[in-house]
Amino acid sequence: MPDPEAFLPLTPAVFNILLALSDGERHGYSIMQEIVSQTEGKLRIGPTTLYRSIKHMLEDGLIAEADERPDPDLDDERRRYYRLTSLGQRVAIAWTNHLEQTLAMARSKPLFGNAGSAQSLQGA
Repeated sequence: MPDPEAFLPLTPAVFNILLALSDGERHGYSIMQEIVSQTEGKLRIGPTTLYRSIKHMLEDGLIAEADERPDPDLDDERRRYYRLTSLGQRVAIAWTNHLEQTLAMARSKPLFGNAGSAQSLQGA
């Protein structure tokens, strides 16, 4: 099985797609909406970025196209649903761990003063 570290670093788009799919299967537009929601509007990815990222993630085995639709009678048959694979989950966890380590190291620097938090910079 591939080493999750081999896929790092992740772009913000790929990481947020993995996070959106960690809640369950979604189609493209739903992924875009979830990214806006989970980032409180700070990140918006357009269709070109989304589908280019999805194409690469499918090729890498981070996500897979879902076999079945949630409810075919209530859904547009052209929609494709995607799900997180076990490799995708391991890659998202590896990247999260890397970000946590990087953040801890950054907070230990004099840049943050004694408070050790981003609040130290808000007054600057």
